[in-house]
Amino acid sequence: MKKRWKIAEPLNSDQQKIKANISENLKCPAIISEILIRKGLSDINEIQKFFNPKIEDTHDPFLFADMEKAVSRILTAIENKEKISIYGDYDVDGTTSTSLLYLGLKRLDADIDFFIPHRMIDGYGLSMNGIQQIFDNGTKLIITVDCGINAIEEVKEINKMGIDVIITDHHNPKEIVPPAFSVINPKLINSIYPYKELAGVGVAFKLLIAIYDKKGISKEKNIGKFLDFVALGTIADIVPLTGENRIFASVGINKLFNKNNTGLRALINSAGLSKKELTTTDIVFGLAPRINAAGRMGSATRSVQLLISNDEQESKKLAQIIEMENTKRQDIDQRTFREACELIEKKYPVISETHSIVIASDGWHAGVIGIVASKLVEKYYRPTIMISLKDGIGNGSGRSISDFDLFNALTTLEDKLESFGGHKYAAGLSILSEYIEPFSKEFDEYAKQHITEKQLIPPLKIDTELELYNINDILLEWLDKFAPFGPGNMRPVFYTKDVQVVGYPYNVGRNHLKLKVMKDGCVFDLIGFNQGNLLPIIKRNNLLSIAYSLEVNTWQGKTTIQGKLKDIHFE
Repeated sequence: MKKRWKIAEPLNSDQQKIKANISENLKCPAIISEILIRKGLSDINEIQKFFNPKIEDTHDPFLFADMEKAVSRILTAIENKEKISIYGDYDVDGTTSTSLLYLGLKRLDADIDFFIPHRMIDGYGLSMNGIQQIFDNGTKLIITVDCGINAIEEVKEINKMGIDVIITDHHNPKEIVPPAFSVINPKLINSIYPYKELAGVGVAFKLLIAIYDKKGISKEKNIGKFLDFVALGTIADIVPLTGENRIFASVGINKLFNKNNTGLRALINSAGLSKKELTTTDIVFGLAPRINAAGRMGSATRSVQLLISNDEQESKKLAQIIEMENTKRQDIDQRTFREACELIEKKYPVISETHSIVIASDGWHAGVIGIVASKLVEKYYRPTIMISLKDGIGNGSGRSISDFDLFNALTTLEDKLESFGGHKYAAGLSILSEYIEPFSKEFDEYAKQHITEKQLIPPLKIDTELELYNINDILLEWLDKFAPFGPGNMRPVFYTKDVQVVGYPYNVGRNHLKLKVMKDGCVFDLIGFNQGNLLPIIKRNNLLSIAYSLEVNTWQGKTTIQGKLKDIHFE
């Protein structure tokens, strides 16, 4: 799909002076200084912190308004041997949050268990079915992780049962907050917590740090044990890797690589990642889908059991089961994607005439529609909602594009929905089948009012121009310092004008384009993943402008620098 190049504006004269100062102080290439400035980093001390993330540079957890109250209630429960139940979500963020808090409180001799709702039986978030099970188990305190911020009626019922509720969540709250014992969420309107973009696991970790601080055991060796969970949940939830999230991801991914957690070690082995240094890509496309598969295909309880296990044989067995579930999930994904594309082409024969996509079917597995909706956004670049129907009720999953706030859209159409929740780019909802068509029309009207024609072309943010003769090992070493990469800190993208195609481009693997280009006597290898459809239109000696990122490619023991092609413009 053609992309809309958004090339950063040239630096002004003041920025040019700062750029020269950074290059002189750090002894780095000028292009690195330019990228730093575009990230809002000009102070040398701040840059050093950015390149060397440390857990001590995170914020005081007691800046959360209700943190003191929550910590006091949890410590009282532990002291009085009250039963505590952690109520989690079934995705990676939820299961890592649950595992972290379970193990962290277990170390304080808490009487603790956990409950993960079943996607098909209980639905998303706090459910009365799950709450009843917890009540029957004698629980006196519920701590939610990665859910609960909009569960007003459910919290009222829990209060009637004589159970206290502490909500920890990171999703957008609606106007009215549940009447819980305490609510810890950086997105609350009155929150003074400095960083708003924590994942659910980040919020849960903040709670644990605060508890350990009160107990006088918040040493690095204690809180550091859980940073692999924090990195995994944070990266998998696709939150911005800025601020505290960057610190958690960076420090935690090193802990993850050490494979000290028995369950994670088994999972990494089953994913075939045991012999490489893990990256955010490995987590997003390797580990996260496997953990999610348990909740999509069956019960996410299995994922938590794996993450908290310290038994090698049990972990290996659970990892193998999850691996099989992931394979099954992939098969269903592919079939559902094909069916969804057919449905879209029937409902929207001229895709340019719609600003959104809403499709429904009673044959879809509710556990995969979120993944498939993401793939549909990649293909059609429209806000997309997929709805799985059963007994007159539709459970939907939505994914958005960069310039459209999905949560705000659903808020304006709340009268058509039974329930909904989520954030700007992803949301879940439930809807009666008879409201789907009216909802679809109103959703598209809303999209037309809030998305321009230009915004329906996928944007490609480009950092700066780069000549091929400036690509070398030193540049790559500096670029690596920007890792871990993810939303808010994407791998830098460059463009080069007037390169000439040399030799004959060809396709490799599953529709991947390989080509060589040359400029100023420098030959450069490029690979375009899923861009094999460009092969018929790229000819030898063509002049192109290319947009790409840089990466190291190792093949048959030989390491070279190659470009990861993002887009091409013909001269």
